[in-house]
Amino acid sequence: MTTITGVEVHDVRFPTAAAGDGSDSINRGDYSATYVELSTDEGVTGTGFTFTNGQGNEITCACVRALAPQVVGLSMDAFAAEPLAFLRSLTAHPQLRWLGPEKGALHMATGALVNAVWDLRAKLAGRPMWELLALLPTDELVSCVDFRHIDDALTPAEAAAILDKGRVGFEDRLATLRSDGFPSYTTSVGWLGYPDDKVRELTRAAYAEGWRAMKMKVGGPVEDDVRRARIIRSEIGPDALLMMDANQIWGVDEAIATMARLAEFDPYWIEEPTHPDDVLGHARVQRAVAPVRVATGEVAANRVIVKQLLQAEAIGVLQVDACRVAGIPEVLAELLLAAKFGVPVCPHAGGVGLCELVQHLAIFDYLRVGTSLDGRMVEYVDHLHEHFADPVRTRDGRYLVPERPGYSSDMLPASIAEFSFPDGPAWS
Repeated sequence: MTTITGVEVHDVRFPTAAAGDGSDSINRGDYSATYVELSTDEGVTGTGFTFTNGQGNEITCACVRALAPQVVGLSMDAFAAEPLAFLRSLTAHPQLRWLGPEKGALHMATGALVNAVWDLRAKLAGRPMWELLALLPTDELVSCVDFRHIDDALTPAEAAAILDKGRVGFEDRLATLRSDGFPSYTTSVGWLGYPDDKVRELTRAAYAEGWRAMKMKVGGPVEDDVRRARIIRSEIGPDALLMMDANQIWGVDEAIATMARLAEFDPYWIEEPTHPDDVLGHARVQRAVAPVRVATGEVAANRVIVKQLLQAEAIGVLQVDACRVAGIPEVLAELLLAAKFGVPVCPHAGGVGLCELVQHLAIFDYLRVGTSLDGRMVEYVDHLHEHFADPVRTRDGRYLVPERPGYSSDMLPASIAEFSFPDGPAWS
């Protein structure tokens, strides 16, 4: 019986702001991770993290420390037997939940801890995370999900039916992934802080490397957005997909008006056109810009916001994030909700380590939940993968299936030491 004996948290920050990597209409930050290591009595270490944008990472680290007593002493047998009880010991803590509830820094810290426990479970099973999840019996998967506040949209019986249906054709889908990889798109060509020449150069290089779906940031002066969209579209031609991401900067009316101006470039979706909590605003935008899809979800606070976005027919694409919510169980709830409402999932992966995590979620979704690649893509950014022991791999614009046990979340010790804030050599 493996038991968790300690929790260590690291404030790790990478100086990306200076080069404009990750820059958009509201962010120009240093990609950072609240990185958690769980020690055990058997010497196996579970790792997890949540992503932040630099300043404030110390807050999520403090939240991890506040939650750590709920994890220390946990036996993995007890966790596997009652995963929902463990999840609620964090999300429904009778005192700490006032800092949320189920939103913000505390919820993100919860996700870091929960992901670390699941990483430990996968390592002990000797399986990569996608495989651990995909092979779990339906009743075990359903038992992980907190249906409280979403059972008006998705019942446990409906979730079980979706997962049981996912067994049909499982082996064929897995063979497809191993042969072809998982479809992807790149955001690395279009950060808002890049000059035009760099945008053109990166777009041309990405196209040559096989990418046929690319995303640009919008939300600056509209004529700048038009000019940059024209550059990218001229390089990728009319048949490749071009997505746009406003990162929440517009009001509803502004989003509708601006997308009318950008429609000439045939955007496949507009991402985060307005405030992430404005469900009815997203619905208005979606009706106005159709057939362009509205995509959002990367900063949706919890499964309840996702439920409402789907109920209101406010989005055409759901973008789950591996770290914004309470780890794998809440992402599982979001995947099941999307399947119930027939909305494709394209996970968000901009940020340190997010590509490494979401590849597992997308593969599991294809194998057991969504069971289709139609309209499905995983975001890819070409930043900071060298700091992970099991970095993401791509070929011809597609993710390759990870094979190492765990959640691909192990950060290299040398990178932790170099970029720990504020005392690491990169900062001192």
